[in-house]
Amino acid sequence: MLIGVPKEIKNNEFRVGLVPSSVAELAHNGHQIIVEAGAGLGAGATDADYVAAGATLVATADEIFARADMVVKVKEPLASERKKLRKGQVLFTYLHLAPDAEQTKDLLASGATCIAYETVTSASGGLPLLTPMSEVAGRLAPQVGAHCLEKAQGGMGVLIGGVPGVPAANVVILGGGVSGTHAATIAVGMGANVTVVDRSTDVLRRISAQFNGAVRTVFSTRNAVNELVTTADMVIGCVLIPGAEAPKLITRAMLKTMKPGSVIVDVAIDQGGCCETSKATTHAEPTYVVDGVIHYCVANMPGAVARTSTFALNNSTLPFALALANKGWKQALIDDKHLRNGLNVHDGKLTYKAVADVQGLTYTSAESILGL
Repeated sequence: MLIGVPKEIKNNEFRVGLVPSSVAELAHNGHQIIVEAGAGLGAGATDADYVAAGATLVATADEIFARADMVVKVKEPLASERKKLRKGQVLFTYLHLAPDAEQTKDLLASGATCIAYETVTSASGGLPLLTPMSEVAGRLAPQVGAHCLEKAQGGMGVLIGGVPGVPAANVVILGGGVSGTHAATIAVGMGANVTVVDRSTDVLRRISAQFNGAVRTVFSTRNAVNELVTTADMVIGCVLIPGAEAPKLITRAMLKTMKPGSVIVDVAIDQGGCCETSKATTHAEPTYVVDGVIHYCVANMPGAVARTSTFALNNSTLPFALALANKGWKQALIDDKHLRNGLNVHDGKLTYKAVADVQGLTYTSAESILGL
């Protein structure tokens, strides 16, 4: 198979779909890999590293999309990239289609086979290709939130860990999954007063045991969230419904009760965000203010730490990329029901039900596509 790796073009996105060690594994399995010149520089991988690993460099993304049987990326294809996709081509990347009807429309029109990292599952019920980036985003959230709390950034001028005689910041984390747990780890380490909110009592028990009581746990209800945000200095939104749009836990009315200069870090923004006033931002302009509350809603948070993120992602995606390349997409999906769950679009058909439901489109099961 001819596998192509274009340079990411999303604002301040420095990750890359394949690192040189992954290229070497694919080459060892008999595949050809073409990489756009400069694609890995933001993650610390030089063109020479790719050549040494067995890749061929090409000058433009146009050549990648024109030639490759499978395109491996990190972020969802932007409009200019979607125009280059073609029938029969495989796209393997994050898609986050639920809140992005325009992307869904373009992918359906392309005729390509689009497999989304974020909906591939595991035998344990997890999301193995989303997990590493959820870990990174969760750990970043208290850092960027603490920066936003600084007075010079428009925040209320609160040090997240406080000092002796002055209270630490109150950090409320909505969701106790992968991102929420990692956000709590860093926030506790920074000395904050941390509360984790979740609808699962099992999750709350795990959080309580994991942090040995250092994190307060609260069962999620509308009233509980409403009460907590009024005293929060920072709210970190980490709620996730796999493949679907995030629920809006913070309403516009709740926002008006929050402290002026407080901060919302909406890690769920890739799936539409968990605050009614959330809208995707970029690393170039990461924040905006509504009702005196700073919103940090960068849709590719892990891109800020591109080297860590890229290698963490490749550790998880490589086995699946090898299966797709070695077997072809159809046989790979027949053999692995968990990889099959990653199929979102094929030849003009939408194959992920949560996306079809939220966008009011016709759903076709992956099983029917594969003749199972």
